[in-house]
Amino acid sequence: MRHVLGALGVIAAGILLAVSAAMNWRFGFSLGKTEMDGQIYGAASAAADCFKALVPFFFFAALKNRMWSQAGASAVVWVVVTAYSLTSALGHAALNRLDTAGHRAVEAASYKDLRSDLKRTEDQASWIPQHRPAMTVQSEIDGVKNQRAWTTTGGCTEVSGKFTRDFCQKYHTLNAELASAKQATELGSRIDGIKAELAKTEGVSVMSEADPQAVVLAKLSGLLFANIKVEDVQMALTIFVALLLEVGSAFGMYVAFAYWNIHDRRRVPAEAAAVVTAVPVATAVMVEAKKPQVIANDNRSLPVQTPKMLVPENDVERFYKERIETADAASSLTASALYEDYCTWCEENQKEPLALPRFGREFGELGIQKVRIAGRTRYTGIALKSGSTHEEDKKLTTTRDKVAA
Repeated sequence: MRHVLGALGVIAAGILLAVSAAMNWRFGFSLGKTEMDGQIYGAASAAADCFKALVPFFFFAALKNRMWSQAGASAVVWVVVTAYSLTSALGHAALNRLDTAGHRAVEAASYKDLRSDLKRTEDQASWIPQHRPAMTVQSEIDGVKNQRAWTTTGGCTEVSGKFTRDFCQKYHTLNAELASAKQATELGSRIDGIKAELAKTEGVSVMSEADPQAVVLAKLSGLLFANIKVEDVQMALTIFVALLLEVGSAFGMYVAFAYWNIHDRRRVPAEAAAVVTAVPVATAVMVEAKKPQVIANDNRSLPVQTPKMLVPENDVERFYKERIETADAASSLTASALYEDYCTWCEENQKEPLALPRFGREFGELGIQKVRIAGRTRYTGIALKSGSTHEEDKKLTTTRDKVAA
């Protein structure tokens, strides 16, 4: 299960890193005057963003090994590449949000205009008097023009008498009906065109607000803070998106890989504790084996062969056995004091001391609990044996050597 979670964490961090690197590449590409310059700037920007994700590994490793100059250089590099990446992320996020909001605003305004135009056109069409189809009216007008009265009145320009007045009145009525029919046809075509434009937005939500998210957050924020504007919320959202990408891409990989290290560190102390437990037992067997067995009624003593140790001791384990004793949980030793006593022990035993980072790793493998208090690393539950005990042990060893000689 932990491998699945770790893999998912690495994949998620990789996606954030890829998105951030792509944004940096686009930002760097836009800086070039030519396409080649853009490719150079884009590649440099993407590489800097990827290096940003690697710097935490180098930084904390340098701190663990007390390599202060490398840690300082890593911090400076991380600040520079992160600041550069943050500016490109801010620009990209702001451009996309403003472009999307502007596009939505144009769509909303266009939709409203089309709806208003459709309503106005339909109202105009409803005002047109009743009429027959234009072709029918035109055919009847043509029939009127073929009558003799049309020629007599000069096309209804010279009216005299009741007959000609009725004739021309009929002609003008037909002409007005024809105009209404043509206007209705024109308005009908216009209505069809508007409906076709509106049909293009079918299935697509046309929002009344250009940035609904910012509007809702501005209204909610207004409950706590007065004078909160939509523009302020949009700026905050832009910064938040940029920070999400930068923090996720910068520390995502480090956090994901640290998940496996946590389980590895939990498994190592249990194994080291078993080793530490076995060392005193094996030592006790050797001490007992060195004592000669005395047989009753026999002046000879038969030495017993010393068994071979199954678990070889290294210098750190020997130092732990000779100079460290268990204590209550309240007792603790600083890493520096422990290392100083280790160096003293190496000098007394004519051994080459290990470097502090390696000594810390090997001593930590013995299962000793390590905590960090007030900026200092301390090992809890242990204490140094008293100095008098060391002196007595050395005197006893010297006396045994003289007797043996």
